Amino acid sequence: MSNIRIGTCSWKYDSWKNLVYSGADKNNYLTEYSKKFNTVEIDQWFWSLFGEKKINMPKPDDVIKYNESVPPEFKFSVKVPNSITLTHFYNRSKKEPLKENPHFLSLDLLDDFLTLLEPFGDKLGPLMFQFEYLNKQKMNSQLEFQDKFSAFIQNAPDGFEYSVEIRNPNYLNKSYFEFIAENKLQHVFLQGYYMPPVWETYIKFKNFINGQTILRLHGPDRKGIEEKTGGEWNKIVEPKDEELNRIVDIIRDLLSREVDIYLNVNNHYEGSAPITIDKIYSLLNNV
Repeated sequence: MSNIRIGTCSWKYDSWKNLVYSGADKNNYLTEYSKKFNTVEIDQWFWSLFGEKKINMPKPDDVIKYNESVPPEFKFSVKVPNSITLTHFYNRSKKEPLKENPHFLSLDLLDDFLTLLEPFGDKLGPLMFQFEYLNKQKMNSQLEFQDKFSAFIQNAPDGFEYSVEIRNPNYLNKSYFEFIAENKLQHVFLQGYYMPPVWETYIKFKNFINGQTILRLHGPDRKGIEEKTGGEWNKIVEPKDEELNRIVDIIRDLLSREVDIYLNVNNHYEGSAPITIDKIYSLLNNV
């Protein structure tokens, strides 16, 4: 029988008091969180590349603390560090020449990262390789990207759930989904930014989706919704009810096809991830 796990993107929000938290222990919100949700996305380790010789990796104490804060059946979905997924360093201005990241698709860095995550054991869920928009200066073609990633992932350690999130709308085609299937990867459906609606992509390529997939709900305007909320993520400020109905249709179809689902919801989607999740459960229960 297929399974769905629904959780949020990160969990460290004081403004979730009375939605998720009692406020009793700000030092470890994760324990309270795990009583309401059975998964969470960790994105804090994504931001890792600060120079050729300055790469930040997870602190062992944090991994142990997170692991000990949740029950055995809980799952973490984790973004792989951008020191592995960035082709070039971030530029401060568009006038600066691009500087290649020597650690792009580094198996050594991936090994180091996975070693640090070992305390999670069976609680470790999907590992998400998130790529930024790849223009012609960063990647010559989609085929080049697929060839490079295939060569990389075929030598990556076995026994992990690897998934790919791309930010190139033009990559979402038959060739890409064949690449996903051939390399036994999971596709991350991203709703938001400048990607096409996930239901349009799903309808075209759902036959390539087997076993497990990830849905990530983000809004199209991060800065705009931050201004509306003022950093207080306890109410809906940009309702997306029509979109949610379509998302729930995808979920129902995936479950009918016995595909396991991770649904990761961001505050930036509607203004409050916990409330959005309540809406999703209400729709799912409304048969």
